[in-house]
Amino acid sequence: MNRIAVIGAGTMGRSIGYTAAIHGFTVRIYDVHEAALTRAKSANVELAEKSATREFITDEQKVYVEKNIVYEPNLERAVKEADIVIEAVLEEMELKVNVFKELDELTDEQTILATNTSTLSPTEIGAATTRSDRVVAMHFFNPVHRMKLIEIVRGLDTSDETVERVQKLGRQLGKETVEVREFPGFVTSRMNCLIGNEAMNMYMEGVASAEDIDKAIKLGLNHPMVHWSLLTSLGWIVVFAT
Repeated sequence: MNRIAVIGAGTMGRSIGYTAAIHGFTVRIYDVHEAALTRAKSANVELAEKSATREFITDEQKVYVEKNIVYEPNLERAVKEADIVIEAVLEEMELKVNVFKELDELTDEQTILATNTSTLSPTEIGAATTRSDRVVAMHFFNPVHRMKLIEIVRGLDTSDETVERVQKLGRQLGKETVEVREFPGFVTSRMNCLIGNEAMNMYMEGVASAEDIDKAIKLGLNHPMVHWSLLTSLGWIVVFAT
């Protein structure tokens, strides 16, 4: 794979595009809102400059971000000749299904269509296309350029060849991959639900304050990315309790 199209220029979409660009891929990022594309370009260029200054990436990779990403307001042009299209729109099934129907019509029949989702069914999404064997979920983690994992989730019809190709793509992006059978929440989201629920139970029982529960999980269990969701959940408990 050499050409990647990303659908959605929000936090995840632009970060997927950035990560692909610094690893040498030609990238087109599409969004229905041109203002979102402008923000994505500004954010990616700024990140590349800071990362090069701190020597997280090379000067050559910085140039890749500036030269290898096209911010495209036209969907047909964005996905033309793409080897894989990675959808990163809002986590709404109806929206994703509609996007995949369009992608199915606009892309070559051999193009892999991937959804970046943490919970939704790739089987249901793939059923909206004529190529369910080439539809797969690629669950990236935020921030994409730093997080090491991609969950690859098979739909019922996803072929072995498709899984092998996206696993190879994951390695080319500098990531580790895990293969997951389709089930609500996959692996990581289910685990986070367990941790979040237990944190809320401990807060309600008076075991510790929200801040100390958060600190214990971050420093004692080395879960640096969990604290935001836990404090948000605990914050809602405080609001309802008062």
